[in-house]
Amino acid sequence: MWSLAMAGVLLVGVSSGPARAMAESPRQLVYSVKHSIFGEIGTYSNLIEQAGALITIKTTAHFLVTALGVGLHREDAQRVEQFQGDRLMFFHGVTVKNGETTEIKGQASGNNFVIDGPAGQVTAPGSIKPANPWSTASIESNEMMRVDTGKVEKVTVTNGGQTNVDIDGASTPVREYDISGTTKYKVYIDNHDIPVMFIVDDDSGKVTFTLKK
Repeated sequence: MWSLAMAGVLLVGVSSGPARAMAESPRQLVYSVKHSIFGEIGTYSNLIEQAGALITIKTTAHFLVTALGVGLHREDAQRVEQFQGDRLMFFHGVTVKNGETTEIKGQASGNNFVIDGPAGQVTAPGSIKPANPWSTASIESNEMMRVDTGKVEKVTVTNGGQTNVDIDGASTPVREYDISGTTKYKVYIDNHDIPVMFIVDDDSGKVTFTLKK
């Protein structure tokens, strides 16, 4: 199951002094998660903090898939990613799936991004983005890192234009983006550059993340 997190871009605040940039107020976005077969399965949240050009995203995920009262899949994750402008500089994530723990570490190095995970060390292009849409800029790359495994895959991002989605009973104008790779995703971003919904075409069915707050 693909794990995502999302949040909105925050404006940069610059102090009147010569050296320091003021930090913006943190923004937290919480999503309900629904499986096309198993129904509601959990929550996903992103806390976005920005100070100058440094953006930190802290992600928390809790999923529990059940059928007839029997637990089929449990997943919990804690992740941190940091961007300097639009470049990924640091990533650390711990995912626990059905009792098995996977840790992913990543660090910018020169023009590359070096990832340490279950498959060993992988050197990816510096333009890589984690599979965690929190703004339009976060999906503008043809290289994506799976946040639960560290796997790097090539993707194609297509802007599908303007449409509307239902968020908490209200029709919301959005831009639709299709991301095609090993897995297919749709990301819907509103006029404030906030992903209000995204859909993962998982091998077990479609998983929909819808903004709650």
